[in-house]
Amino acid sequence: AGSVEDLEIEDVLKVGYKDIRCVESGGPEPGVGCAGRGVITSINFLEENGAYEDIDYVSYDVLGDVVCGGFAMPIRENKAQEIYIVMSGEMMAMYAANNISKGILKYANSGGVRLGGLICNERQTDKELELAEALAKKLGTQLIYFVPRDNIVQHAELRRMTVLEYAPDSKQAEHYRNLASKVHNNGGK
Repeated sequence: AGSVEDLEIEDVLKVGYKDIRCVESGGPEPGVGCAGRGVITSINFLEENGAYEDIDYVSYDVLGDVVCGGFAMPIRENKAQEIYIVMSGEMMAMYAANNISKGILKYANSGGVRLGGLICNERQTDKELELAEALAKKLGTQLIYFVPRDNIVQHAELRRMTVLEYAPDSKQAEHYRNLASKVHNNGGK
């Protein structure tokens, strides 16, 4: 155990497929500390050490099933411009997406961030697409993309690869390219 002061950027930043830079910041020990505070500490560390130089996009994968004030810090401190909520058509995932959207709206005006939309990561539940579209409508946003479930994702993960790297000509890879295009074309609207 140490602190962020003991780290160098090379200790935490890994370069992957197509020169994508990845950082896993982890979180606090369960029941101890604040994960939201850890998010902002990680972001500040990355900024101070030049991790955001010469890049096109930054994506944060932040735990969203427990909405606490700490997770709103990146929004309040202008660390995000758009937020996409990744969810499924399962009830608890939609419940969490609803709560997260409330948190985003609370800080949207002061932080300059907007809800870009929902991305449904299919779990093959009954009427999943219809439920995702209905939730998006209820939240006043859009369903950006419905990502179909495909076991090729797990095959790629087992090999520590992205689907685009593992099976670039697969239907799933095409879905991910389409999703990226939708997010890119939605930016700032």
